[in-house]
Amino acid sequence: MGEGLVVERPRKRLFVALLSLSLLVVGFMAYAVWQVSYLGLREISAYLPLILGVALAAVFLFTGLGIVGIVGAILGVPFLSVFQKRTYALINLLFPIAILLGKVFGFDRRKIERSFIAVSNQIIHQQHIKVPADRLLVVTPHCLQLASCPHKITRDPMANCKRCGGCDIGSLVSLAEEMGFHFFVVTGGTLARQTVKNIRPKAVLAIACERDLTSGIQDVYPLPAVGVMNIRPYGPCYNTHVDMALVRQEIENMLSDAPSGEKETTNG
Repeated sequence: MGEGLVVERPRKRLFVALLSLSLLVVGFMAYAVWQVSYLGLREISAYLPLILGVALAAVFLFTGLGIVGIVGAILGVPFLSVFQKRTYALINLLFPIAILLGKVFGFDRRKIERSFIAVSNQIIHQQHIKVPADRLLVVTPHCLQLASCPHKITRDPMANCKRCGGCDIGSLVSLAEEMGFHFFVVTGGTLARQTVKNIRPKAVLAIACERDLTSGIQDVYPLPAVGVMNIRPYGPCYNTHVDMALVRQEIENMLSDAPSGEKETTNG
C-alpha cells in the first residue's frame, strides 16, 4: 500500500518559517530597488527617494505584522481584525516564494503544501466564518469513488450515487442531504472552478491531495476555503478515502443557523 491510512500531521511552523524568510527576501529586493532608483528619483525631486523609502518600509512592516497575525492564529491568540483579514491574502501572495525557498533548502514540496493547508485552515477557523448550508460548497475529486463503480457520479452525485458503501461518496451524499450543503464530484481544477462559479457559494470545503488543495485554495481566493486532505492507501488518484468525522466537524464549524435569506455573519 502506498501511503497508509493515516495522513501525516502537518507542521504549521514549516510554512511560517518559509513565509518569514520570504518576507526577508522581499525586503531585500525592495531595498535593492530603492538603492537602484535613488539617484534617478533624486534628480527629479529631493523628496522622492524618501517617499519611496517610506512606502516600501510601510509595506514591509504591514507584511511583517501579517506574519505575526498568522503566528497568533496558530497559537490561538486574538489579534487585530484588520490583520486577521489580511493574513489570508498574505499567505497566498508569498506562497510561490516560500515554495522556491523550500526547494533551495531541500524541503519536500508536499510537506510545504501540507503546512500551507494547515496554516490556511487555521486562519479560516480564527475568523469564525459562518454561512447558511445552501451557501456552502463541498467538492471532492473523482478518485474518492471506487474505481470499479459503474455509475457516473461526476457533476450529480446526489442523483447517481447508489450508496452501496464501497467508497466514501455515499457517506458524503448522505451528509449533504442531512445538512443541506451543495456537494459535487469533479474531475479536475477546471471543473472545480466552473462549479464554484455556477454555485456562487460563500465558503468552500475541498477534499483532495496536497497539490490540488493548494492550487484550489489560491484559485478561489478571496473566497474562504477549508482543505481536508484525502487518504491514499493505494497511492495517488486511486480509491482514495477521507476522514468523515473530520469532514463533518469542519462543516459544522462553518455552518450558521441563519437561512440563506438572512445575512451571514463573519466574526473576527
